[in-house]
Amino acid sequence: MMKDRYSRQELFKPIGKDGQKLIKNKHVLIIGCGALGTANAESLVRAGIGKLTIIDRDYVESSNLQRQQLFTEQDCLDQLPKAVAAKVHLQKINSSVEIESFVMDGTSTNLVPLLVDVDLVIDATDNFDIRFIMNDLIHKYNIPWIFGSCVGSTGMSYTILPGTTPCLNCLLNAAPVTGATCDSVGIIAPTVQMVVAHQQVEALKILVEDYSSLRNKLVTFDLWNNLYHSVNINRSKKDTCLTCGENPVYPKLTYDAQTKMEVLCGRNTVQIRAKREIHLGELAKQLSNIGIVNQNEFLISLNYDEYRIVIFRDGRVLIHGTDSTEKARNIYYQLVG
Repeated sequence: MMKDRYSRQELFKPIGKDGQKLIKNKHVLIIGCGALGTANAESLVRAGIGKLTIIDRDYVESSNLQRQQLFTEQDCLDQLPKAVAAKVHLQKINSSVEIESFVMDGTSTNLVPLLVDVDLVIDATDNFDIRFIMNDLIHKYNIPWIFGSCVGSTGMSYTILPGTTPCLNCLLNAAPVTGATCDSVGIIAPTVQMVVAHQQVEALKILVEDYSSLRNKLVTFDLWNNLYHSVNINRSKKDTCLTCGENPVYPKLTYDAQTKMEVLCGRNTVQIRAKREIHLGELAKQLSNIGIVNQNEFLISLNYDEYRIVIFRDGRVLIHGTDSTEKARNIYYQLVG
């Protein structure tokens, strides 16, 4: 089927037919399925990756459509989880790729089995809690990881090779990022595409095992102000680092280091994580006495006073309309128990 599908990619000498065979036998895990995640996923699927696993905790909203290229208005109306909607569209692009999608919030526990046989992890997350967990995990299990971040017209990318390059902790000590988010200062779509371009070319190098061509510098840019920097941060790697140093202990993998209740920056929303699986059908019936409940097989949502509550099957709850964890906790107990 479509024997010339990858012909133009194979004509590129650093890849060739041998490289294409390598790509077909590789497995990539993408953490996050928003702007960076959807664009990375589409590029990999079009490139002929053998297996793709995508993880995301959120669902499609109208504000996503401006830059998250796989999603449609119907996905938004259906309140589909991003990982589910992405898989549907990706499978239509390339039916020969094996795609797994997981609607969940990644933790140091549930991510471990998903790392089995993974050749590369791509960072497409929107918060540093999960990034620091991933930083420890990829070093513990020795998996390459491509960091990426963007907001406004600025972005950065860096390729992390366990045992060789500085880890995320070392990187942020050398080049700290601001606390700005897309929800607080906005973002333009070209910023996303620029970060993805840097991530994807590095991904292809790793997938065809051309490690000598990997970029060994941190790339930062500001598209609007015409700025571009490439920074050598190799000296920032520290022997005393608890993640990539001589005696690693992977501190972010301990239970106490993980967030159980968190305010989602800039969204006036609190997320609550509970180690329980919720029977959505039964809970929807209970909550129908309070207000109109919208339900699909992945989540239920309803308006409660001035708040909007979204409850996922894996026990996570998003409480929109407050940044008070105390208030969110009270609402959670009132509705979920």
